[in-house]
Amino acid sequence: MVDCATVPPVVEVDKLSKRYRVHQRKEGLAAAIGSLFHRRYETVHAVEELSFAIDGGERVGFLGPNGAGKTTTLKVLAGLLHPSAGAVRVAGRVPQARERDFLRQITLVMGQKQQLLWDLPPVETFALNRAVYDIPRAQFDETLAELVDLLDLAGIMRKPTRQLSLGERMKCELAAALLHRPRVLFLDEPTIGLDVSMQLTVRNFVRGYNERFGATVLLTSHYMDDVAALCPRVVVIDKGRLRYDGRLADLVKTMRPEKRIVAGLGAPVARTDLERLARVVELGEAKAVLQVAQGALRETMTALLGRFPIVDLTVEDPPLEEVMQELFAGRREVEQEPAQ
Repeated sequence: MVDCATVPPVVEVDKLSKRYRVHQRKEGLAAAIGSLFHRRYETVHAVEELSFAIDGGERVGFLGPNGAGKTTTLKVLAGLLHPSAGAVRVAGRVPQARERDFLRQITLVMGQKQQLLWDLPPVETFALNRAVYDIPRAQFDETLAELVDLLDLAGIMRKPTRQLSLGERMKCELAAALLHRPRVLFLDEPTIGLDVSMQLTVRNFVRGYNERFGATVLLTSHYMDDVAALCPRVVVIDKGRLRYDGRLADLVKTMRPEKRIVAGLGAPVARTDLERLARVVELGEAKAVLQVAQGALRETMTALLGRFPIVDLTVEDPPLEEVMQELFAGRREVEQEPAQ
């Protein structure tokens, strides 16, 4: 039996920094001509001394506002960018070396980029990737059959890519990226622009792939439903620096310890009557949402059931979007237990 304590993390990031020199000039013709002879540069710190580690088989959400450094970090982990300082290892390899064994173990899926050949059907991209990764024919056929079944691709993979919907293209992108059965998945906004039904399909597929193959998943998304559904742990960065690394449930509890009571109403009620019990977040003819301190939850629910025409009652955590907004507004690191 293998001692888990001796198994190194699959993803190791140690004081990673990535800086860019960006040309700065004023607008206008004179400034443009002047920049030919003398240029002013500004150093931009995309990532600054970022450290975290991910064990094999984990699904981790990688969160932060626009410009926080998420995509830059993923590109460094995939070997597309070199660190300015610090050390990074993925699957025991140094990404920037771009070794063949490393490339066969990872994949990077970016929701705003595509590898599918625009005028050819996805099946042609699949065949190209088989050649690029030198996948044995038998393994390729087996893996493709599994992906076609899991993602329901049979009816679309022989149509020209340009004729596919965004959701259909995203499913084919996932299939193309996973044909070589990578151990590590870097997913950058994989559900961006997709409708609710297709988002659910992609989430279920990612979870199924993780559970079936023991793959490690690092996911960025602005759709908090993706994170809540897939990632028990989150790494949060802001302005290139680590703000939080730990269980998602603990982050929610720390930032917003109150609960929300969602009450289905059999008849309209007055806002003033509800406000005597708790803060009213939302009120309609058939629904009320109240925000309640955790310690007052039982008492408030009892009062609601006793005084109002309640037909349904559920208790929820505050929306994750509000938790993240409060975290970034505070611009502070959250006190936490070490990540398990």
